[in-house]
Amino acid sequence: MSPTAYRALADAVLILHVAYIGFVIFGLLLILIGGSCGWRWIRNPWFRGLHLLAIGLVVVQAWLGIICPLTTLEMHLRELAGDWVYHETFIAHWLQRLIFCRAPMWVFGLAYTLFGLAVIGSWWRFPPRSRKAGTRPPGGG
Repeated sequence: MSPTAYRALADAVLILHVAYIGFVIFGLLLILIGGSCGWRWIRNPWFRGLHLLAIGLVVVQAWLGIICPLTTLEMHLRELAGDWVYHETFIAHWLQRLIFCRAPMWVFGLAYTLFGLAVIGSWWRFPPRSRKAGTRPPGGG
């Protein structure tokens, strides 16, 4: 494969990574806002289960000291392209600045854990609908 193809694949992985992060962050914001506004769709069990799974994976990786597989894959593809990691295309430059910052690993573990607890708290405050048709979750709505 050509360096250009590897570079394009690395950019695609980066876009997927940003989308994943956006789903986790904005998903919780939508749950909290939507729960307060009475939006029924935020109680969808599939959405809520996928959201909990997404942050759960991040928390487990942080506690185990595992670097995100998307980060690892992107860096590998950039190396195959002959690029310095995180210094090539416009898309890569700006999206990476958006999602990567420098801090000790324990800071990320703590932040991910607190965010995960907020997601779990949202299940308690705004529980998903029951999978059985016609039933309402405890606490209303």
